[in-house]
Amino acid sequence: MEHHLAKSDLLSRRQLLHRAGGGFLGVAMGALWAEAGELHQVEVGARFPVKARSVIFLFMCGGVSHIDTFDPKDNKWAGKLIDAVGFGDNQAEMQRPVIPCQRTFTRYGESGIPVSDWFPHVGSMIDDIAVVRSMWCHEGNHFPAVIETCTGHRGRQLDHPTLGSWVSYALGTANQNLPMFVNIGRPSSPVQLTGGYLGATVAATPFQPGETPIPNLKPPRGSNAFERERQMQALYEMNQEFREQYAINSNIAARAKAYELAARMQLTAPQLVDFSNEPAHVKEMYGIGQDATDGFGKQLLLARRLAEQGVRFIQICHGGGGNGEWDAHGDIDSHAPLCRATDQPIAGLLRDLKQRGMLDETLVVWTSEFGRTPWSQNTTGRDHNPRGYSSWLAGGGVQGGTVHGATDDVGYKAVEEPQYYSDLHATILRQMGLDHRHLEVSVQGRPVRLVEEGHGPILAVLK
Repeated sequence: MEHHLAKSDLLSRRQLLHRAGGGFLGVAMGALWAEAGELHQVEVGARFPVKARSVIFLFMCGGVSHIDTFDPKDNKWAGKLIDAVGFGDNQAEMQRPVIPCQRTFTRYGESGIPVSDWFPHVGSMIDDIAVVRSMWCHEGNHFPAVIETCTGHRGRQLDHPTLGSWVSYALGTANQNLPMFVNIGRPSSPVQLTGGYLGATVAATPFQPGETPIPNLKPPRGSNAFERERQMQALYEMNQEFREQYAINSNIAARAKAYELAARMQLTAPQLVDFSNEPAHVKEMYGIGQDATDGFGKQLLLARRLAEQGVRFIQICHGGGGNGEWDAHGDIDSHAPLCRATDQPIAGLLRDLKQRGMLDETLVVWTSEFGRTPWSQNTTGRDHNPRGYSSWLAGGGVQGGTVHGATDDVGYKAVEEPQYYSDLHATILRQMGLDHRHLEVSVQGRPVRLVEEGHGPILAVLK
């Protein structure tokens, strides 16, 4: 097929790979264009063996207290003053009293890893989980911390895309009828959904359980699958000439392709949120039908069904909006109902994936934008703590039943094997076959990388 492009726009395959940051993005972009029939004889090669076909990224909005969940500390420091540093606009050094942790920790599984009584169901799956207790980031206020932890960059000098968008951009789609990157639940920030300088075609598509899985994408009344397929074929034929006439990076062409995907999703999406064919025991496993767990349980069951259909990156935001519901300044016990809402559904997701043989190729990640301090703010709540907190991973080539890194005696700072948040990004990318060092693109004439600092993948938690 001959493209009507100016000579300056024509690139050989070698030139294309060279201009796209050492070859990797050229291969990835070629995969996307080849899928649309616009570039031929392009092979997609991964840098690492693919361990995870899909990622289910569980983001707890507001800052979960690691001390009260997955990083137990004794209470020998309770009531004592410790040196602390303020966050946000107040960076003054100070002394604050340590508040006791009221939780009981139980050792679960063959690994004997202790988990809080707020997460007994997750505790029952601990032999499939790798807990990283030494995460840290720079930012101590919610909005900049969310930017840092979802894009791998601090600040907004450039319109950086979120991690799911990079995965979509690099790998393309595995299902012609569904988007590559889906978000379920209310995020803390629109930055968690953005395609940034990579474009709107790789931004998150919002999904939700219920009769209308995608807002503003309901099929016309009275339409049926056969009729919609005929319409899709007519649309494809009308667009074919357009594709042959215009440049492969045309914004208009991208918009046309997005509309085609939207039309295909009208047929596919309703089937995904129809849980009527799910056995009762599976829905019960997710806590569906129980007041505390029904909403989140449905979201995670939908996530499993999306992963089954080849959606690459499924992000679930819990407690989003504003600073996030996990923001526990006033009373750390505000975590209790949030843990009840998420504990059984998360364990149900892991168990369901495992019994279906999907956990080996599905990477589940649980995290937040930062942790919480061992001291109070003159209350029984805890302040923001970016200097040390916990995240965990399961499935997708992760070595379950392991603990990596540690915070200090009071849970304030990562002191053993500290892992910057971009290390978590690099780990996710590696399990999907991608080398974070080669994810680079030119923005406004300068090379920009997804992961700019850190140690790289957390190899100690991988098989």
